[in-house]
Amino acid sequence: MNNKVKNQLRIIGGEWKRRVLPFADVDGLRPTPDRVRETLFNWLMWDIQNAKVLDLCAGSGALGFEALSRGAQQVIMVEPNPKQAKILKENIQLLKAENCQLKQQTAQQTLLSMNEQFDLVFLDPPYSLNLWEELAQKVDQYLKNDALIYVEADRALHQLTLPASWQLQKQTRAGVVHAGLFKKII
Repeated sequence: MNNKVKNQLRIIGGEWKRRVLPFADVDGLRPTPDRVRETLFNWLMWDIQNAKVLDLCAGSGALGFEALSRGAQQVIMVEPNPKQAKILKENIQLLKAENCQLKQQTAQQTLLSMNEQFDLVFLDPPYSLNLWEELAQKVDQYLKNDALIYVEADRALHQLTLPASWQLQKQTRAGVVHAGLFKKII
């Protein structure tokens, strides 16, 4: 079995702009495309500074590391795959990202023990697991009023049943990737 890391992602902006980070070759792991990530962080430009961020399905860490690079106060990444979690830990150490915490468990396990409120949540689970609706319902209680939620899916966002308090602010599409930024309105 080949344990070599051959996949890489590039941080687009902020403090670590152009840094290249490895990620594992794990089935279903697909970093948010650069074009979509650039659009997302243009949307978040005024909201990312000092934000408390939950990267619920971290995968490659592309969204969490990009958020930290652009001034997020804290990022909690959740990644159950041991191979990828090990690489995320190494990347956190490499970047000296002391304000980044990794939870090596499922998103569901994390949400059972969570007691924090977040300004921003990234919700882009592996497409094949179809977890959007379950995770959206569970994470909703941990969102501050006016929190932003990024949702990435392989289908039109209106096909997902998300909490009624989440209002779509912006959306984009790149190939099979449908991405949207929602705001929690109470």
